[in-house]
Amino acid sequence: MSERLQYMRNARTTAEHQVSGRLAALGRACFRHRRWVLAFWALVLAAGVLIGGRVFEGSVAATGSGGSESARGTSVVETADPALGSLTAVVDGAPASDPAVQRAVQAATADIAALPGVSSVVDTYSAGGQLTAGDGNASLVSVKMADASTTAQLAAVTDRLEHIDAGGAHVTVGGDLVLQDEVKKQTEADTRFGEIVTLPLTLIVMVLVFGGLAAAGLPGIGAIASVGGALLAMFGFSRIMDMDTSVLPIATVLGLGLSIDYALLIVNRFREERGHGATIAQAVERTAATAGRTVAFSGLTVAVALSGLFVFTSPVFRAVAAAGVSVVVIAVAAALTLVPALLGFVGKRIKAPTSPVPDEGFFSRTVRRVQKRAVPVMLACIALLLAAGAPFLGSNFKNSGADVLPKSFSSRQVAETVEQRFPGQVPAPVTVVVEGDAAAAQNYADTVVSKLPGVSGVRAVTPVGADTGVSTVEVLVQGDPQGDQAKTVVKELRADRGGLKTYVTGDAASLVDFQHEITTRGPWALGLVAAGTLVLLFMMTGSVVMPIKALLMNVLSLGASLGALTLVFQHGYFSGLLGFTPTGGLETYIPVLVFAFAFGLSMDYEVFLLSRIKELHDQGYDCHRAVQLGLQRSGRIITSAGLLMVIVFAGFAAGQMLMVKQMGIALAVAVAVDATLVRCLLVPATMSLFGKLNWWAPAPLRRLHRIIGLSEHVTLPPLTPATLPAPRVAEEERELAGVGAH
Repeated sequence: MSERLQYMRNARTTAEHQVSGRLAALGRACFRHRRWVLAFWALVLAAGVLIGGRVFEGSVAATGSGGSESARGTSVVETADPALGSLTAVVDGAPASDPAVQRAVQAATADIAALPGVSSVVDTYSAGGQLTAGDGNASLVSVKMADASTTAQLAAVTDRLEHIDAGGAHVTVGGDLVLQDEVKKQTEADTRFGEIVTLPLTLIVMVLVFGGLAAAGLPGIGAIASVGGALLAMFGFSRIMDMDTSVLPIATVLGLGLSIDYALLIVNRFREERGHGATIAQAVERTAATAGRTVAFSGLTVAVALSGLFVFTSPVFRAVAAAGVSVVVIAVAAALTLVPALLGFVGKRIKAPTSPVPDEGFFSRTVRRVQKRAVPVMLACIALLLAAGAPFLGSNFKNSGADVLPKSFSSRQVAETVEQRFPGQVPAPVTVVVEGDAAAAQNYADTVVSKLPGVSGVRAVTPVGADTGVSTVEVLVQGDPQGDQAKTVVKELRADRGGLKTYVTGDAASLVDFQHEITTRGPWALGLVAAGTLVLLFMMTGSVVMPIKALLMNVLSLGASLGALTLVFQHGYFSGLLGFTPTGGLETYIPVLVFAFAFGLSMDYEVFLLSRIKELHDQGYDCHRAVQLGLQRSGRIITSAGLLMVIVFAGFAAGQMLMVKQMGIALAVAVAVDATLVRCLLVPATMSLFGKLNWWAPAPLRRLHRIIGLSEHVTLPPLTPATLPAPRVAEEERELAGVGAH
């Protein structure tokens, strides 16, 4: 009876000293049931690995602005003449007039026409010589595949084209179907390469940060499991919506970076609690209540930033938003469940610090120097960031084609050969789809289209399909096919439709529609993100000043990132070092994605720093001292997290896909600028200047914050030896001795 009484007394002591809150309870549950938690995440990872390839196989090429005129016109043509796509073979190195070459090509086209899945096949001999190069030493074979063609049928056509035996001529196969296939394969290869390169490098950095392999390995394990969950989420979304090929590496790199950052925070706080004398179970519980709260709040801010993409109608934005938000949720879930469970297994091997972070050090000294010269430092930082962002004001945007791939890929080689030697076969920059008979379309082309300023000619008026009542008018323009003149022609064609029902499509029209979507919906997306961020930061800080400052500083750091993007990828700086050929512009949707992702990541570090400063301010420190101690105690972890993020993004930028390179470089620059210049100089300078004003809010909002505010600081109960019931004490002792009962 006395043992039972002692057990009940110990249980009451446990309840008194347990940390309250759902996150603390979650940490306790994951620690106690760590085998089940580990098994669950192992299944998630296995499922993600098994279907990872299927995610890339199911991806599609980027489409235009959803619901736009160019997209509707393309849909009308596809409905009238459904086709999967086309293949184009360049037969080069021997005169097209050579009888041996002619026999070989015609034999191949006859064989291909008989293959299943082929809709039509045309060579230069059946086209009256129109597919012959100007110098006569090359010709084209064009194959259109039916919309129900299979991968095997496509492979059979490709194989027959590649084996045209044309007496010394060599054959290169490209076209939109080959381009799509090569983009998918290279994107998958770049993603795998990024994971393989970044994980070992981040492990090395974390070993240096923590001084031990056990603590350093946990963020890597959490990141790997998160990537598995991310692949599962994207596979699910790919079943209900189109997932652009470029979405997959973007979401993967975000999940990898966030998972490492969040696990880094969890493990770092666990070490601190162990250094204060907590047992493994106590340290896990207290870590979940403190660092877990920061992780959850940070994930929420990133998700809010990405949710702004839902405002746009373009499928690529909505796909990125859906995938990105789900990846953030998975990264947070892994940090709050898997990492505590892993700490239960290896916590005894994690070296605890022998002393707390000193109040005086590199970061506190840096802040004091900044505070003495707050105005010059603030002005210098703002001027530097504005100068870095200035190149973006002269940026150009374009819809890339085969030039997203390196020159060694056959689809790019064919595209460049066609552009240089077969100019008549290059897709027209503007195409007008006419719902009417061919005679009406021809009359429209002669009386309206050809007379517009900027139009250099009408190449062809072609009926689509057989008796569909749809025709296309291919319009040639003066100057750059995606330049200002081409955009003007698009607007003129839409202003004068000649009394017909028309749709203006083509690359130039898609670019006009896309930019219109950005200018009309972009402010709403920006407003949504800004409002959500302001509300979240107000709930955390109780101030209306600091959230506004945070928004302005994030815009400055984002400008620097976009400026670097323009210098590198539009003007070609460091292109040789990075291994790509500049295209003269930025991919249309990349700046929007960079803004959403970089804004969320910048707020991530804002939360890390402000939470610590607010905790110190609430403890009674004045503004200057709170900033000094806040940066001193969090600077090392923010810098380490920033370095790990830069490594992850740089690893993906080392791939060969141009769009992935652009995202990787832009995000690496954004994180580097934010974790150093902004957090270490600009934030301390502005907070020192504002003083008590940092924490100002109108009286009604102060009352509201007392009701709905979210405190990043959790009051922890004191550590005592008797915080576990007697049976659990013995179990804990066995764990610390290395036996482990679970």
